[in-house]
Amino acid sequence: MTIDMTAQLEQAFLSLPRMEREAIISYGVAVRLSGLRKRHFLAQSKIQAFEKKYGTTLAQLDATGLPDDAGFEMHEDYIMWHHWQDVLETVTRDIAALEKIAAQGLCLKGVSHVGD
Repeated sequence: MTIDMTAQLEQAFLSLPRMEREAIISYGVAVRLSGLRKRHFLAQSKIQAFEKKYGTTLAQLDATGLPDDAGFEMHEDYIMWHHWQDVLETVTRDIAALEKIAAQGLCLKGVSHVGD
């Protein structure tokens, strides 16, 4: 999307009445939180499965390194384990940020009240 298109979309959004803008953001936050919570659950489940399979945590494995006899499967799992750990950390941050918005309501400082 070009900068001009983005500016046009922003202006169209800002031209809506404030109540409409707030409703759109509130609904968007709720929908996004729902999706993020599902992804959080999936990431936790994947991490727990790796912990159960290998009887250790990723932090412990990173500290000690892969065993000398680690096979192809463990190397692949190790990579995926890191992926899901990264996903979990990112999603956790995103959820926390959106929960602040949801808990505090909307405070659109600096946004003009065009159309109010």
